[in-house]
Amino acid sequence: MLKVNNIEVIYKQVILVLKGVSLEVGEESIVALLGANGGGKTTTLKAISGLLKIEEGKVTDGSIEWNGRRIDKMPPQEIVRSGVVQVMEGRRLFEHLTVEENLLTGALLRSASQARGELEKCYRYFPKLSELRHQTSGYLSGGEQQMLVIGRALMGSPKMMLLDEPSLGLSPMLVQEIFQIVKRLQQEEKAAILLVEQNAHAALSIADYGYVMENGKVVLDGPSDKLKDNEDVKEFYLGLSAVGQAKSYREVKHYKRRKRWL
Repeated sequence: MLKVNNIEVIYKQVILVLKGVSLEVGEESIVALLGANGGGKTTTLKAISGLLKIEEGKVTDGSIEWNGRRIDKMPPQEIVRSGVVQVMEGRRLFEHLTVEENLLTGALLRSASQARGELEKCYRYFPKLSELRHQTSGYLSGGEQQMLVIGRALMGSPKMMLLDEPSLGLSPMLVQEIFQIVKRLQQEEKAAILLVEQNAHAALSIADYGYVMENGKVVLDGPSDKLKDNEDVKEFYLGLSAVGQAKSYREVKHYKRRKRWL
């Protein structure tokens, strides 16, 4: 169980980014964290994984607990050892290494025999990676690279995965495939998943619960089915009007002042 308790995050001792953010991720659940760019979603993930420190960021108030243990003061490597792994936005790979070499970097904390077992498990989830195991990673397509970074995280047998914008830049068909695999990981590997997404429709289709962030705050939360039926979420994140018709960008711009959480 992950509990983020009213945290405040400041960068470079000056820039206040998160303002009293609280959320929970239960065991074996998928939780979606939705919102536009600049809302604080990625910063929330980095606060959990400990990666704020390398960007001169700091949790200055509140706390983050993982299975009853406070982790916001722990270094990133200790957080990884505890079972929490982040898949960062932008499909960051060692582009000069092969697919298999990239995957094995995710198993540095495992024994050789454990790494072999995790590698075969990864190939079961991503058969395409098995076909490409000797291919240089920098030449893969966007979808193949996204599979690779998720597979690399899976190599450490995480108890929780933090996924940052896995649909970014992918075709609708690939987005559907990636999200189906994420759902399988939750069901078969019993992993909890905190999913940061701008594609609200795709995220809520597999999530159990969701939070909406704006300007460094959680402004709305609830079960995914309830959020999909919420008129504000429909208008601002699903692009639908109250009668279910698609809205144009010009129309949506005029609604900003009507947001009930502002």
